[in-house]
Amino acid sequence: MFYSNNNYINGQDNYYYSGNHQENDQNYNYQNLQQENRQWNHCNKHKSNSCQTHVHEYEGSTRIAEQNVDAHNHRFAGVTSQAIPYGNSHVHRLLGNSDFYENHHHEVGAVTGPAIPVGDGRHVHFVYGTTTMDDGHVHQFIFATLIENPIGD
Repeated sequence: MFYSNNNYINGQDNYYYSGNHQENDQNYNYQNLQQENRQWNHCNKHKSNSCQTHVHEYEGSTRIAEQNVDAHNHRFAGVTSQAIPYGNSHVHRLLGNSDFYENHHHEVGAVTGPAIPVGDGRHVHFVYGTTTMDDGHVHQFIFATLIENPIGD
């Protein structure tokens, strides 16, 4: 599956892509991200409202790591990137930090799965992956984003 990540596409823009994907998984690859990055740069440079789409809030907790040593997990929350076209749907990027536990934290980054309709024209996205390594370990995470535009404007 391509929803998780931990590998930089390029160090310049810090966008992530799956650490668990097959080379051709979902036809979502480096070239797609390069094109999307060019579009994002154009929209950012020209501050065009026609480029704005929507974002999702997210929150969650990692799975417990170091079960037999120092069992713990971390919490995280944030807001995704704007929508990125993907086939007949779209995906979002996300990147944030977890909370701290005993002097360490982890980065949580991923590309979401495609939109999952939940009724009334709204949708969520499924996300799973692995945090960055810190203090000699990583954590797994799995969650769904919150719905876009919750008050329906």
